[in-house]
Amino acid sequence: MINKYLLEIGTEEIPSRFIIDALNQIRENTEQLLREERISYDCIHTYATPRRLVLIIDGLADRQENLEELVKGPSKKIAYDAEGNPSKALQGFAKGQRVNIESITIQEFKGEEYVYALKLEKGREVKKVLQEKAANLIKSINFPKSMTWGGKNLKFARPIRWLLSLYNDEIIDFELEGIKASNITRGHRFLGKNNIEINNIDEYEHKLRENYVIVNQNERKQTIKRDCERLAMEKGGKILRDNDLLNELTYIVEYPTAFIGRIKENYLELPREVIETPMKAHQRYYPVVSDIGRLLPYFIAVRNGNAEYIDTVVKGNEKVLDARLEDARFFYNEDIKNSLENYVEKLKDIVFQKQLGTIYDKTIRNRILSYKIAKYLEVGAETEGNVERAAYLSKADLATKMVYEFTELQGIMGREYAKHSQENDIVSLAIYEHYLPRFSGDDLPTTTAGAILSIADKLDTICGCYAIGIQPTGSQDPYGLRRQSIGIINIILDKNLHIFLEEIITFALNIYEDEKGLEFDKRKVKKEILEFFYGRFKSMFIDMGIRYDVVDAVLSINNDDVTDLLIRAQELNNWVNKGELSDILTAFNRVQNLSEETDNDTVKRELLHEEEELNLYRVFNEIESKVHSLLNTKEYDRALDLLISLREPIDKFFENVMVMVKNEEVKNNRLALIKKISNTMMEICDLSKIINMKK
Repeated sequence: MINKYLLEIGTEEIPSRFIIDALNQIRENTEQLLREERISYDCIHTYATPRRLVLIIDGLADRQENLEELVKGPSKKIAYDAEGNPSKALQGFAKGQRVNIESITIQEFKGEEYVYALKLEKGREVKKVLQEKAANLIKSINFPKSMTWGGKNLKFARPIRWLLSLYNDEIIDFELEGIKASNITRGHRFLGKNNIEINNIDEYEHKLRENYVIVNQNERKQTIKRDCERLAMEKGGKILRDNDLLNELTYIVEYPTAFIGRIKENYLELPREVIETPMKAHQRYYPVVSDIGRLLPYFIAVRNGNAEYIDTVVKGNEKVLDARLEDARFFYNEDIKNSLENYVEKLKDIVFQKQLGTIYDKTIRNRILSYKIAKYLEVGAETEGNVERAAYLSKADLATKMVYEFTELQGIMGREYAKHSQENDIVSLAIYEHYLPRFSGDDLPTTTAGAILSIADKLDTICGCYAIGIQPTGSQDPYGLRRQSIGIINIILDKNLHIFLEEIITFALNIYEDEKGLEFDKRKVKKEILEFFYGRFKSMFIDMGIRYDVVDAVLSINNDDVTDLLIRAQELNNWVNKGELSDILTAFNRVQNLSEETDNDTVKRELLHEEEELNLYRVFNEIESKVHSLLNTKEYDRALDLLISLREPIDKFFENVMVMVKNEEVKNNRLALIKKISNTMMEICDLSKIINMKK
């Protein structure tokens, strides 16, 4: 018989940001459970609303698959005495495995005979297994933040209020911390019944729908999207799409009903972000825009319920938004009474980090560091001036009333207030761009000034945190150092900047010593920061499709020019797929290994006597200058192609020339030749890290 199982975990409202991960865990943990318990099934469905997490397994078998297991016992010579009678060791083994001695078989293992017991475990009824395992399945769900309640030991995102557990039409009863499973569920908190009896799984979704709960989140999402788009079109506009907002709305309602409200025209005079931020971040409303992107005087929201009394709901939401926007307008008008520069001094009252000082201290460090980076990149006097000015004003908006109330507007209001204060467009935009990228996939700075300031701001935070011992550990990264390091790398690559990380890290650490008087082991901290960045390089390059061994080969050389490292990695990644790779790597690895015997790479021509060493010396001299010329123009693939010509001379050298001879002068000269070739190879990458995939 083909069966179904339904498990519903009924809770208080779970935060929307927890739900997707919880559903993934339920699916993965269920798959593992069924696999371990030898239970066949067709498919698994997971659903969620704010008040329930749901698991439905379709196509369950009646019973577990039978398990046949061959268990190895003692060797034959131990299992039987000289007369061939079972020894105590064999008797104990048979008893332990619950088999008859007559069923014992003998098989060879690694040249010796051993006894084996064939155990047969008959599959149990699936519903019995589910009854035993359901509680543990619930306990296996982890949340970023959990809570306990009512004196229970169980931790969950929110208190569990009911459990529904059905196998076809039969209750699979179990208990979890005093909460007993039944066939009773609950409808919408205000519109549905509090006790809904589910007699079989097939009626589950229908009965919940009758009680204003759409259990399938994908259906709710499509309903929200369709209805919001329809309402916007009726006003001649479209919604400002936001996938994060759509996901949040999906998981905060059980029965979505979209409605449209109006924004008072006078609020549209405010900067656009000032209007959108309270709407989206605080009220979860969709802004409505025209076909050309102009903000229209409407918002669209989603109610958790039906359309009854919707006019009252619209008016209530309009009043709430009016109050929010009125506050925003007040803050904006108060803030622009002063120029943006006047807020810089107030940053002395805002702590960045206890040991690293105030936001004002960080502003001064950013100003110095960004100017040093601008000089380092030789960007020109005008850009240097823009960078320095933007750095000084970059954090000023943190002291404004608007950003204090709406923290999401940091940088955005800095840009707007800079424009209002008659700062030039580059400075204004750089103030906003120095926060970019804020998250994975976010925009990158478009201006050179914004890029430099963003690098400086992020690097200052990374270096400061490492200097005082605040480093990312495991999942802990309170200052977002991983995100900021990836941001720095992406900006450098996007702008095709050639920056040696060690140099700008030194700039940042020196500023902490000079400006803050911070005491730390600079050499140790610098090494730790570089290793931290190398870890980010490795992950990013592998994500780009570059082989992990190629990444290791490139990162093993003494080079921390981010852009150059990527070029090397991409070209080496293409080059290693050539057909002659096996022979090339063998030759180069022999060179690499032997080169470790010396630090000298000065070759004396007069000490070369054997034909093969003279030939290797000649061929290398012919290509050496060409290789270095190609390295200067970053044509690494062509440089590698030239080095291929050394394969045959290297092979013949090792076949016919004894390097480690008794004559020290000759030996050292031959080692110097090998070292010279190795050093040239290492200017590209460490080929010894490459694994020959075609062996």
